[in-house]
Amino acid sequence: MRYWKLLLVLVILAIALLWNRPAHTPLPSVPASVPAATTDAGNAAALPAFLPPEARDTLALIARGGPFPHQQDGVVFGNYEGLLPREPRGYYHEYTVETPGARTRGARRIITGGTPPAVYYYTDDHYRSFRRFVLAR
Repeated sequence: MRYWKLLLVLVILAIALLWNRPAHTPLPSVPASVPAATTDAGNAAALPAFLPPEARDTLALIARGGPFPHQQDGVVFGNYEGLLPREPRGYYHEYTVETPGARTRGARRIITGGTPPAVYYYTDDHYRSFRRFVLAR
């Protein structure tokens, strides 16, 4: 019972932080602004068939430099799983690919490599596997 005041302050602080979170910003639909892509096999396509339609919106936001709907978008991806080629810390960045109907960020991400991005990876299973693709310039 000695800590009830501290606990009350922490609960109020947590509620205030959650209350003041930025509202979810809907992603724009920008079909023409994302360049053609090639897969590792080099086949030209509008976007690789394995990417969901929402990836186009994420790629458009990456190309524009934001603003991104999630505060985690654009943060350094640590490659702790070791599934991507080894690069210096700060080389990879992650971005959310929206999942329709999901109440959270979901498991879908695009990981970029380089600044500006030179290589792109897609995961739909929260970093358990990756598929590489390159946007045509």
